[in-house]
Amino acid sequence: MSTEKIICAGFGGQGVMSMGQLMTYAGMLEEKEVSWLPSYGPEMRGGTANCSVIVSSKPVGSPIITDDATTAIVMNLPSLTKFEKDLVPGGKLFINSSLIDIKASRDDIDVYYIKANEIAQEVGTIKAANMVMLGAYLEIVKTVETESVLEAFKKVFGPSKEKFVPMNREALAKGAQAVKACVK
Repeated sequence: MSTEKIICAGFGGQGVMSMGQLMTYAGMLEEKEVSWLPSYGPEMRGGTANCSVIVSSKPVGSPIITDDATTAIVMNLPSLTKFEKDLVPGGKLFINSSLIDIKASRDDIDVYYIKANEIAQEVGTIKAANMVMLGAYLEIVKTVETESVLEAFKKVFGPSKEKFVPMNREALAKGAQAVKACVK
């Protein structure tokens, strides 16, 4: 496996930190080298939030991703504006097209538009939009296994939240299904 450098970004409360934590913990479960670096705006919930995730087969020297991200998963317009430029040529950009109504400006990257909020509503809650986006990402990049993410969910959120695993499994599957139909 090569090194994946992923930026997850959106407003606080959209689950971008959880998305990053789940990928990182899933990578640990698969005995990969990982790092997770959160960044919060001053407002927390409703403010800007992003995290940098690195999953690699080699030791990770620094958790900081500057202008060499291989993937960006953006949940809102300010995140698209801020992080699109940080992708390497050939990188992958996943856009929550439920909240972002403009197209990516670059033509040297692969772009996937996912109506994450609408798909999450089909699952039963808007709060699953992050898992829809994560499912889309995993379908294309395959950094970690979906089952590892679900196992990580149990570890990260604890026994009291295990009842949400089936819903999150469905959200991941619907995200994967949506990206298959996605046209660049």
